[in-house]
Amino acid sequence: MPELSEILKQAWLVREARRPVIIFAAPGAKHYRNRCYTNHAHSFVNLSVTGTACACNCAHCRGKLLKTMLPVITPEAMCRQVEQLAAKGCLGILVSGGADAAGEVPLLPFAGALKRARELGLRVLVHSGLISRATAGALREAGVDQVLLDVIGDEDTIRDVYHLDRKPQHYLEAMLNCREAGLNIAPHLVIGLHYGTIRGELNALELIRQANPQALVLVILSPLSGTGMSGTTPPPVEEVACLIGTARLLNPDVPLTLGCARPPGVYKRDLERLAVDCGVDAIAYPDESTVLYARKRGLTTCFSEECCSLAGLAAAAPGIGVERRDRLQDERDLPWSS
Repeated sequence: MPELSEILKQAWLVREARRPVIIFAAPGAKHYRNRCYTNHAHSFVNLSVTGTACACNCAHCRGKLLKTMLPVITPEAMCRQVEQLAAKGCLGILVSGGADAAGEVPLLPFAGALKRARELGLRVLVHSGLISRATAGALREAGVDQVLLDVIGDEDTIRDVYHLDRKPQHYLEAMLNCREAGLNIAPHLVIGLHYGTIRGELNALELIRQANPQALVLVILSPLSGTGMSGTTPPPVEEVACLIGTARLLNPDVPLTLGCARPPGVYKRDLERLAVDCGVDAIAYPDESTVLYARKRGLTTCFSEECCSLAGLAAAAPGIGVERRDRLQDERDLPWSS
C-alpha cells in the first residue's frame, strides 16, 4: 500500500472533484450534544427483530449492540412501534437483529411491517447480515430504502470472529442478491475486525466495488468490555486512514461515510481529521474540532439526523431528500476558533 501522505494527496484530489459538502450525521439512536449541534430523541431509531438473541455470538459483540436497540420480535410489535414513532416525528428506522446460524437476520417475516413503516412516511433501512434472494425480493416489495450489510474479506475472520462457515464470496453473493432485486445497498467494512489487525479489508473493498453500491460506510473496531475482544488494541490510526483513502480512490463516485463505530478520545479526533483529508462525504457523531477543521479546509458543513449512510448520499448528490437540520454556528462564534 502507498504511503499515507501520497494516499491523502490523491484522495483530496478526488474530493475536489466532488461537491464541497460534508454532512455530519447525528441520528437520535444516540444522544449527541455539543457546541455545534444537539440532536433530537427518536429522530432515527434502531429496532431489533430478535431482541437480544443472536446465534452467532460474534467475538466483537456477543449481543451487546442488540441491547441498544428497541426490541420488536413480532411483526405486530413492529407495526405498533413504528406507528408510535411516526406520531413522535421520527424520520426513519434502522431494522436489524441477531443473525441465525447461516449469518442472516430473520427479516422475511417482517416485510409487511416494514411496508407499513414506509406507508407512514418513515425511511426504512435494514442491516441484514447475509441475505438470500427471497428475503431481498421481499424487502424490495416492502419498499425498503437501503440495505446495510457487513462485508468480510478474510475467511479466517469469518470463522474466528463471526463463527460462520462462510467465505468472502458469500458476501459478494449477498450484495448481488440485493442488487438483482433492485435494492440500494450501503455495505459496511469493519476495519480491524480480526482482533485489531488489518486482514482482508482490501479484499472486502474489491468485493464491494464489484457490487456497485449506492454508498459505502467504514467503521473501526471498538473493543467492548465483556466480549471476546475486550482489551484488544484497535488498529493504528495511520493504517486506518490508509484504508479510508484507498476506499475513496477505489470508489471515486460512491458516497463514502465514516460511520458510528470507532474508538473514543484522541484516537477518534485524530482519525476524523484524517477522514476529512481522505475526502469522506459524511461522518457520524463528529467531535467538535472535526467540524471546525472541515470548515477550515473549505468544506460546506451541515448536520443530518438520519442514518449516516443516507447522509453520505445527501452530501454527494443534491436532491436525495435527506432532511437536514443545520444549526451549526459560524466558526467565528466557536470558542476554540481563535
